[in-house]
Amino acid sequence: MLRIAVPDLVSNSYFPIIAAVEMGFFKEEGFDASVDLLFPIPKTFEALRDGALDFVVGSAHATLLAFPEWQGAKLLAACGQHTYWFLVIRSDLKPQRGDLSVVKGLRIGAAPGVNLSLQRMLVEAGIDPGKNNVQIMPIPGAAGPNVSFGLSAAKALEEGTLDGFWANGMGCEVAVRRGVGTMVLDVRRGDGPTVARHYTFSALVATDKTINDNPTAARAAVRALMKAHKALKQDPNRATAVGQKRFPPSEAELIAELVRRDLPFYDPTIPPDKVDSMNRFAQDIGLLKAPASYDQVVASQFSHLWNEAV
Repeated sequence: MLRIAVPDLVSNSYFPIIAAVEMGFFKEEGFDASVDLLFPIPKTFEALRDGALDFVVGSAHATLLAFPEWQGAKLLAACGQHTYWFLVIRSDLKPQRGDLSVVKGLRIGAAPGVNLSLQRMLVEAGIDPGKNNVQIMPIPGAAGPNVSFGLSAAKALEEGTLDGFWANGMGCEVAVRRGVGTMVLDVRRGDGPTVARHYTFSALVATDKTINDNPTAARAAVRALMKAHKALKQDPNRATAVGQKRFPPSEAELIAELVRRDLPFYDPTIPPDKVDSMNRFAQDIGLLKAPASYDQVVASQFSHLWNEAV
């Protein structure tokens, strides 16, 4: 049994790996596999480091939280391209699309680890969080094994415990549909500072030990992920059945539409320029001391799989 964890389960962010398990693609590759939630993202990668997991799908740069200077773990493939969080602000504040200045004086929710990208983006947009009294804090009630992040975030806006949040597409969709939030930035699709689009991406990660001791499992994981990409591109509606197994009913109804929007980003490749931009971001936020080479970051012995038919 291959043990996989994600830092956010009820979400579109890491959905392809959930689909890879639930659609049986790991079994097709010769392995049983389970995928579970382990929140927040620092704990997810610590569990990978400590041998409690075989694989993690999470933010690529967050690997550095448990593997300093890229020592001991590598990226196997991209689960999805580009930075994938949205900035949502309370609708009654009348925010405008693309106007990042609205965050001044507000309380913005973000998960541990995810908050680092928001802080950096604000600085690069000329907004000093301290001087402008931007309070970045956790989402109230968003932790726990069966918690729906989207509903927790929307509820926080509705109850006034937060003024906005920086989070996944599911959280954004729930808040917008309920009328309590307005989407201000979608950096993946070009909003905000251009560099923010290239901070990170969703990635499949394994330890060097797993890569060296069980390369067959690593290969199987890459191929299973790619099979999920292919199946969802062929029929995004298949996401609904997966969502019905793993999500609360309200989010299960939304997931196929969110997957449909994300299809252009379902590409397993990790090009050198993507690694370079991610490492610059990691240096800027203090997670990386010095530039790292491509082969320090990516398990390039599996890169040929990205262009193979599955």
